[in-house]
Formats: sequence, structure tokens, C-alpha cells
Amino acid sequence: MSKPLNPYVILLLAIILPGAGHVAVGEPRRGLAFALFVLLFSILTYMTTTPEHSFIGRHAGGLFIWAISIPDAYRRARLRVSVRV
Repeated sequence: MSKPLNPYVILLLAIILPGAGHVAVGEPRRGLAFALFVLLFSILTYMTTTPEHSFIGRHAGGLFIWAISIPDAYRRARLRVSVRV
């Protein structure tokens, strides 16, 4: 088995792209699910807001799911490293 990636690398990947941290940890289904929910909730909030809202406001649902996925990927990476030690 290969050595798991540093949890800080996973954290950086999760910040850069939704689901990428989970894929790097070895959970591609979970990463894909997070990426799809980010897209879905971004579209839903975009469609239910008015043009007067800011970009953040119009995509708040997707950004919220993305924000939840970041510590989740980091926590899973930390658990994977602690189990290997």
C-alpha cells in the first residue's frame, strides 16, 4: 500500500476544487457526490435569487456545501494518517 498524502495537501486540494480532497484521500464517490451537490445547490440558489444579489448570494447554497466538504476531507485524511501510524 502507498503512503497516504499529507493532510495539509488534502486540505489544499479541497480548498481549490470541491471533491478533489476526497478523491485524493481515496474516496472518489464521496468526492463526486460533494462536487455534484455543490453544483446542484449553486444552481438552485441561483435560480431562486434575484439579479440584485451578489455572486456570493446567488451561489450561497453551493458555497455552503463546498465549505462543509473542506474540513470533511481534511478530517478523513487525518484519520487515514493516524490509522497507518
